[in-house]
Amino acid sequence: MTIAAYNEFTKFLVKLIRRLMTDWYNSVIRVSIVMGILYLELINIDIERKCIFVSTEEKGRKQSSEARGKRFLFLLVGLFIMAFGVALSIKAGLGTSPISSVPYVMSLFVPLTVGNITILMHCVFIFLQIVILRRQYELIQLLQLVVAVVFGYLTDFAVWVIRPISCDGYLMQWLLCLIGIALVAIGVSFEVVANVVTLAGEGLVLAICKVAPIKFGTMKVIFDVTLVAIACVLSFVFLHGLYGVREGTVAAAILVGTISRQINKPLGRFGERIFR
Repeated sequence: MTIAAYNEFTKFLVKLIRRLMTDWYNSVIRVSIVMGILYLELINIDIERKCIFVSTEEKGRKQSSEARGKRFLFLLVGLFIMAFGVALSIKAGLGTSPISSVPYVMSLFVPLTVGNITILMHCVFIFLQIVILRRQYELIQLLQLVVAVVFGYLTDFAVWVIRPISCDGYLMQWLLCLIGIALVAIGVSFEVVANVVTLAGEGLVLAICKVAPIKFGTMKVIFDVTLVAIACVLSFVFLHGLYGVREGTVAAAILVGTISRQINKPLGRFGERIFR
């Protein structure tokens, strides 16, 4: 294959991916909105049902409902923090975290933002969970789609907010990168402590661990390495160079889990007081 033919083939693939991803993205947004509305309707029905009878048991249920609401709020705070961590990693230019490497690289050659592609990628993860678990798949995990949409839009919002920040010099790049890594780790801890629904990436890892004799930690490393490898391949094929994967990616892979484990216990104690 000549260089000219290769370039034409690459342009064709880019156009095809742009068209497909735009159509899929619009469909995902519509489905997620419907799911969110249905979930709110179910909550309203549950509240109306609880208002029929007043008893000690009913009060306990009401408290449980309030605790669940607080957990979802806790999760939302975590997603907000995590989104700014991702945005700072992108701004630093030293490579994003493994989970964000594919969306970032693809955003460089398709007409969608990092947040848009993150939503689509999470949809693929949810589909794979359903394929892997089949009848074992719990329908409540479809809330991952709603979480993915929220996280995607928060990521785009965070990227827009930090746009005026200047990043001059390698030292400044590392400073922003480390702050981003810390924020991602804190966001992950909020997600763990909230304990309502995981992000689709972790959900896929858990699904694989349920059907295969492999530990979560080992599978998580394999999952992250696979995402980075995919990002590298996409970068070389469509951008003719390595983008989005650098020393910051390695630092994120090592530090996010380490920092998150240190935060989980004190944040968990704080969460227990709030969720009561």
